[in-house]
Amino acid sequence: MKILSADFLRAAAAKKDYPKGGLPELAFAGRSNVGKSSMINTLLGRRGLVRTSRTPGQTRALNFYLVNNRFIFVDLPGYGFAKAPEAVRARWGPMVENYLRDREQLAAVVMIVDARRGLAESDRTLMEFLKFHDIRFVLAATKADKLPRTKLMRQKALLEKQADGDAPVLVFSSHNGQGKKELWNEIKNHIERGLSNS
Repeated sequence: MKILSADFLRAAAAKKDYPKGGLPELAFAGRSNVGKSSMINTLLGRRGLVRTSRTPGQTRALNFYLVNNRFIFVDLPGYGFAKAPEAVRARWGPMVENYLRDREQLAAVVMIVDARRGLAESDRTLMEFLKFHDIRFVLAATKADKLPRTKLMRQKALLEKQADGDAPVLVFSSHNGQGKKELWNEIKNHIERGLSNS
């Protein structure tokens, strides 16, 4: 995918603040420290577009990015052990669930897990939510460069078993670009489907 433009569109915490129009959206979801922002920056070839932080949980709204004026990437707030006040964390769940469940423009979700750790309980919960609501998703195991190939392939096979055929499983590294082409192929398929339905 040739990226001609990628721009921050807006942040939103409620439906009334979502971007207007019918462009297909591709959402990125994962635990707070899984490398979600780095993945989006790597895919778009824009190092500083999505702010990365060493402190988990810095994304506290849905952040929308317009790509090539044709589709939108949505950076969802991370879940897990985000260091945020309890009242703030309590709002995140409904905010994300409402978006995933009700947003007609949502073409698919890239569900990101740490290749070294596999599925945590919060990941399993999200996967079951996506399956229950018939939301298409891709399972991307990031930080792949931090594992020896044999162990990485073993982790990938385990994730494929856990996904139970409901989603493709890819390995990805923002550090060396591993899996970038394969992930873009999956994203393009979902985006094209979304454009044809709009």
